[in-house]
Amino acid sequence: MSRLTAQQAPAADLEPVDPLRVWFRFIRLNRRVSAAVGAELREIGLSIPQFDVLSTLTEREGLTQQELAARLYVTKGNVSGLIDRLVEAGLVERRAIPGDRRSHALHLTPAGTTLASRGIAAQEAYVARTLGRLAPEDVAAFERLVLQWRDLVRADEAGRP
Repeated sequence: MSRLTAQQAPAADLEPVDPLRVWFRFIRLNRRVSAAVGAELREIGLSIPQFDVLSTLTEREGLTQQELAARLYVTKGNVSGLIDRLVEAGLVERRAIPGDRRSHALHLTPAGTTLASRGIAAQEAYVARTLGRLAPEDVAAFERLVLQWRDLVRADEAGRP
C-alpha cells in the first residue's frame, strides 16, 4: 500500500492558497466521502442518519432524544421520526427514566448493536482505504489543522449574538 506525503506534492500546491478555494475543496470532499460511505452503508441496510444514531448509541447508551439530537447537531423533531422507525425495525428501544415521565432513555437492541458494528466496520474500512493511505505524520498534521479550525469556529460562534 502506498503512502502519500506532503513532500510528494507539486511545488505549485505549496504556494499560498486562497482560503475560500480550500473551503470549497473541503466541502466537495465532504460530499464525496459522505456519498461513498452512504453507498456502503446502504449495502448493509442503513442510511447515514440511521447509522449516526446507532453509532452514537454504541458510544453512549441511555441518551434521551434531546441529548441525541444535540450530539448529532439536529433538532429533536428530526430525531423523533428517525427513532420511531428504528424502534419499529427492532434496532433501538425506549426505556422509561425513573422520575421523568416525559423522556425515555434510548438503548440499542442486540440487532441494533450488530448492525451498528457492521456499519462501523464499513466506515473503518473506507477510512483505511482513503485517509489511512496518507503518512501518519500527514494525518497528524491534518488533525491539528481540523482541531484548530474547529476552535476558530467555536470562537466565532461564541462571539456572535
